[in-house]
Amino acid sequence: MKNKLLLFATAILLTSLSTYAQTPANPIIKDFGTIYGLDNARNPDKSLDYKIVIDLKASNDDFSKVNKGLINVARALNLHGAGGVPAEQLHMTVAIHYTATPIVLNDVGYQKKYGVNNPNQKLIKQLKDAGVEIYICGQSLVARKYAFEDVNPEIKIALSMLTVVSEHMMKGYSLLVFQ
Repeated sequence: MKNKLLLFATAILLTSLSTYAQTPANPIIKDFGTIYGLDNARNPDKSLDYKIVIDLKASNDDFSKVNKGLINVARALNLHGAGGVPAEQLHMTVAIHYTATPIVLNDVGYQKKYGVNNPNQKLIKQLKDAGVEIYICGQSLVARKYAFEDVNPEIKIALSMLTVVSEHMMKGYSLLVFQ
């Protein structure tokens, strides 16, 4: 009887776990921001033109790892892609500043500051290849004493994060803040 009860409980547990087991997907950014498609979930409206500006301002505690906020940018793209939004209807801009500033450094600049190559380079390349515009706040570069020549050439230097965000919002972009 004890064995039958244990077998029954195990079967119930496995059945309930399989209900939540989903297949990981990376429809737009292949190596980062893995998401899971969900049956019967509300998906984004495929008829809309998505214009999103992201205020990315936080760093990781461990500078040898890819920035969590930058991974969330990949996740946002992958979620919209998995929801059926065509890539040409996704317009995303990222404005990096504050403690996230180091993620824009090339390997030379990152190596000077943290003693390792910049782990964000591969993700930045994939985001750029997907059409994401990435800006670094020039004010943050100056305030944190980073050399402009140490900025990854894939990143555009803006006067400020504030001007990038306000301009994009005036153009109809929705603001997301990644901390």
